[in-house]
Amino acid sequence: MSEFDIPAPEVLAARQRLVLDHFRDEVAQDWDATLSTFPHPHYEVIATMTVHDGGAAVRGYYHDTRVAFPDQHHELIALRHSADAVVVEFWLLGTHLGPFGAIPATGSRFRVRMTAYFVFDAEEKLVCERIYFDTLSMLKQLIGGVDKKNPKNWPLLLRVARGFLAMSGAEPDRRLTATTEPVLQV
Repeated sequence: MSEFDIPAPEVLAARQRLVLDHFRDEVAQDWDATLSTFPHPHYEVIATMTVHDGGAAVRGYYHDTRVAFPDQHHELIALRHSADAVVVEFWLLGTHLGPFGAIPATGSRFRVRMTAYFVFDAEEKLVCERIYFDTLSMLKQLIGGVDKKNPKNWPLLLRVARGFLAMSGAEPDRRLTATTEPVLQV
């Protein structure tokens, strides 16, 4: 199969069904069902340059994001098919009610446009969910709901700034930076 070959419609339909089930189960926080969509769970979050590989790591990712945003959910915008992936554009929404890494809860709501690539191998197994989003849009919304003129909020804003700085100092996962350029057909 070359990069120009699109699978048969029944293969695309099966992929789409799996991806939509995955999305539904994530919103329902049914982690066993969500993890069952992968033979080996693997998330790559490009905005934070982190990889969550294996069931325990992905469950930790789910736990941490739902502590930060217990009402996290999505609104689909579009779903597209490629030779080896389903590409989903969506709005991710939630309320920042718990710590997000080193960033303390602000109580602010967010709505961020995202893209997720659900990558399939040659045997039609889901091998990766690769997520892209603009962190600045999210961070602006997380602090945007805090009244900056109220002196009672200044300690929170200082802790948020320290949290941003702490998170920005983390080394990116080498699996995301050690890439090789593909050889493409011309």
